[in-house]
Amino acid sequence: MPQQGSLRATRMELMQFKTRLKTATRGHKLLKDKQDGLIRSFLDLVKKNRELREEVEVELVKALKNFLMARAVMSPDIIEESLIYPARSIDIKVTTRNIMSVNVPKITLKEKEKSKGLSYGLATTSAELDDAIKVMGDVLPKLLELAEIEKTCQLLADEIEKTRRRVNALEYVMIPQLEENIRFINMKLEENERANTARLMKVKEIIAK
Repeated sequence: MPQQGSLRATRMELMQFKTRLKTATRGHKLLKDKQDGLIRSFLDLVKKNRELREEVEVELVKALKNFLMARAVMSPDIIEESLIYPARSIDIKVTTRNIMSVNVPKITLKEKEKSKGLSYGLATTSAELDDAIKVMGDVLPKLLELAEIEKTCQLLADEIEKTRRRVNALEYVMIPQLEENIRFINMKLEENERANTARLMKVKEIIAK
């Protein structure tokens, strides 16, 4: 932004500054609307994240308790042998979706083949181990959704901060400076107009004499 001492007090310069002010004002409104939309989306996701995290923590605590109970009644070798083969085969696909011009992750879980139940026999295992494995299988989709939401919240928070800085730069720096330059040029043009009027009146007086 040029300093006032270097401004040219011309009508062309005035028109250019008015055009820039109009553009900056429109850009400020668009960015402010974007910021408000980002904040609304962010707050909705934060609420959902908190609720889902509470659900996941309850399920994980339940699974951990069952594993501890299983370890108390089963030997480590039997537990390792029971868990060495996976009961399910899944694909995890990560794509993106757009929220207010921000690309955020979309995680999709797909089971390769229908689960056939547990991957081990029930003769040497405890019911607690069965329950723990079932809980962990059930909680996996929620864990992936939680990871998706938390990453989305992080990306939205970063974008909110960048947008806020741009809004503030326009609102508190660029727009006030443009308005000040317009006032300065208007003042100079008015001064020039008064000076020209005074000169014309002086010329008329000289001619009249």
